Amino acid sequence: MSNPVLVWFRQDLRLSDQAALAAAVSEGPVIPVYILDDDMPRQWAMGGASRWWLHHSLKRLDESLQAKGSRLILKRGNSAAVLAELAQRVGARQVHALHHHEPWWRNAEKAVAKALDLNLHDGALLLPPGAVRTGAGGQYRIYTPFARAVMAHMPPATPTRAPAQIPAPQQWPDSDSLDDWTLLPTNPDWAKGFAEDWVPGEAGVRANIAAFLDEVDDYPTARNLPSIEGSSRLSPHLHFGEVSPATVWHRVTASSVDATVFLKELIWRDYAHLQIRQFPAYGSENARPEFDGLPWRDLRQARSDFTAWKRGMTGYPIVDAGMRQLWATGWMHNRVRMIAASFLIKHLLIDWRHGARWFWDTLVDASYANNSVNWQWVAGSGVDANLFTRIMAPLSQSEKFDAADYIRQWVPELAGLNDRVIHDPETHEARPSTYPAKIIGHREGRERALAAYRTIKR
Repeated sequence: MSNPVLVWFRQDLRLSDQAALAAAVSEGPVIPVYILDDDMPRQWAMGGASRWWLHHSLKRLDESLQAKGSRLILKRGNSAAVLAELAQRVGARQVHALHHHEPWWRNAEKAVAKALDLNLHDGALLLPPGAVRTGAGGQYRIYTPFARAVMAHMPPATPTRAPAQIPAPQQWPDSDSLDDWTLLPTNPDWAKGFAEDWVPGEAGVRANIAAFLDEVDDYPTARNLPSIEGSSRLSPHLHFGEVSPATVWHRVTASSVDATVFLKELIWRDYAHLQIRQFPAYGSENARPEFDGLPWRDLRQARSDFTAWKRGMTGYPIVDAGMRQLWATGWMHNRVRMIAASFLIKHLLIDWRHGARWFWDTLVDASYANNSVNWQWVAGSGVDANLFTRIMAPLSQSEKFDAADYIRQWVPELAGLNDRVIHDPETHEARPSTYPAKIIGHREGRERALAAYRTIKR
């Protein structure tokens, strides 16, 4: 029997349309391995909600591999060191993996390639970064022309099926126990409600896609209405690579006459990854240097406001509903994410990085690329961003996008209020004693934000 080949799984926890796995299967016995590496990411090690998802996704992946005659080997530590030791122990010379574009994964790939024959494959994005370029040959920085260029190269290649069988080595190396990694919270179990909303793994994503296909034609309108939650809910599945973006593209376009609005969200994901390749510190540094001088409130003085925002106790029902949904389910409706982020940045004048960090820890779809680019888009500090002076009005946004039932679901103190007053119970003198007063007035927050912005425009 030939030497075994290692498949290094990371954020690509699937068997279908998995180019690294397919290449390994064609070469000989395969040893699939996942390494829990908190060393390379350092401050960007996965947050709590992501770890909950990872536990269940790895369990499903191992079950799928076993059905193909294989299994998943679990190791913990520095990726390059673990792979080098494992390869030596089993006599492997080849490692296959998908390209990933977070700065720590790129560093890990370089380190692995110094010790082993690392074969990297595409498949995490619709197109590899750099596949489309500007007329001058450079990388795109603005989303709209980037999206047009990507559309000209679509559809992506037809997705491939999972291997019928995966050849096993003569002897399996030792593996960690998934339960010993303690990825699941226990005391307290703050994720106990997650399982009601999510089924991680390839089977879960297939069910989500099937449900979304019945609604995709309504997506352009429904995606902005939190009460009917008209989004695809595919973001955590895409983030953990339980489905390829190419698979989603082909499934959606085969079922919809015109899914352009949704498809552009997939392209936005590619755009975000392109930005973190060009600006690896996007999650911690302003892409526009002038924002380094913006006088954010000192968090030591703003701590109580930040805590109220995190707990969904700001007195703004749409913001509070979103923050409570996030804590209960590990996810938040996209329209509400923008409103909640804008409120923290502009009404409370708290540095966007504090909010991004909270989302990093509490979102099951906490993608470094999407999270960083989206927060800087709202803050106005991103490469391609909303103007800081465009300040979302949470009360009117709530009414405009018909969020009454969404508020009733997540802010039960307000469940008895009618549609006319529920968006702003305080102004209508209908605020229950159990619900907090606004921590800042809309006009007051807006004027403070604009005054702060003027200091960096002088």
